[in-house]
Amino acid sequence: MRALLSFIVSTTSFASSLLSGVAAAAEPFNWSPQVDDPIHTPAELVESMHSAFGYNHCRAVHAKGIILQGEFTPDTHAKEITKAPHLQGPSSKVTVRFSDFSGVPTIPDNDPMANPRGLAIRFELPGGASTDLVAHSFNGFPVSKTDDLRELMLAIAASGPCAATPTALDRFLEFHPTARAFLAAQKTPVSFATISYYGVDSFKFINAKGEGHYVRYQLVPEADEQLLTDEEREKQSANYLMDEIKARVAAAPIAFALYAQVAEHGDRINDPSIAWPDNRKRVLLGRLEIKKLTANTAEEDGTLVFNPSNVPTGIETADMLSSFYSKTFRLSAKEERDVAPVAGN
Repeated sequence: MRALLSFIVSTTSFASSLLSGVAAAAEPFNWSPQVDDPIHTPAELVESMHSAFGYNHCRAVHAKGIILQGEFTPDTHAKEITKAPHLQGPSSKVTVRFSDFSGVPTIPDNDPMANPRGLAIRFELPGGASTDLVAHSFNGFPVSKTDDLRELMLAIAASGPCAATPTALDRFLEFHPTARAFLAAQKTPVSFATISYYGVDSFKFINAKGEGHYVRYQLVPEADEQLLTDEEREKQSANYLMDEIKARVAAAPIAFALYAQVAEHGDRINDPSIAWPDNRKRVLLGRLEIKKLTANTAEEDGTLVFNPSNVPTGIETADMLSSFYSKTFRLSAKEERDVAPVAGN
């Protein structure tokens, strides 16, 4: 883990630019070939995460988080590309969880390994149903296959301070340039409310006419992106993000614009490690307004499991990763519930 920390600290964070232009969606296009054909199971992926971050009896990743509530108001453009009920109107209640990366529930918010930050949303649907959205603060993913993610976690676990060089992580990154770029390009926010979030999975949106569009989610903060330099980050407290978001939401609601970035011919639907070009059209889906904290008990956090495959009519999963990661998340949450809760955020 220290090897990964050292690598991240030694890199310079890349500046990000928000996509511009809201436009109508494109027509469907040819289906990209399947990418993931895993040998290893979701349980083995969870085990590799524990190897990397320790057996902390909590989520295998994004263990440290904070839960809030608010509402989502759909934009009129949303119904042009999907008939999903929460994107038609009226507003729906939402539960939101911001989080730090890693499976360490006490990780300092200013630790480079706390990047990327996570944002998960549960939308309440009519009749007691729900749908989930899972995103993180980087447009892309370190690997294209779940087996490669397991290999990365095992490489981190084997690259401690006493490991001989080149470490297992050094060797992994040598042959996985996308993972190296992912680690090098992380950004540290001033607040959970001042960084953009990107969905890893792809989805097929279907509108009332039966037309389909392949999309990925983007959430853009109304407060604009505000980031910290490495020097500023080092001066922050271990809970600066958790403390800041509590004070911010107590003073005023926190808002994000939710967009669907629409794929075009040739874009890789099944490969999360490849971000779609910035010039792809975006459709404004609506406005997320976060209004208050929940009780944030250990029990509440332990039972709140976000499932990227939990989609309503009008949305279909469009890559092979959604189902695999959904099983991983559920297994990780079950482990958390099967042991005594760990105190903390």
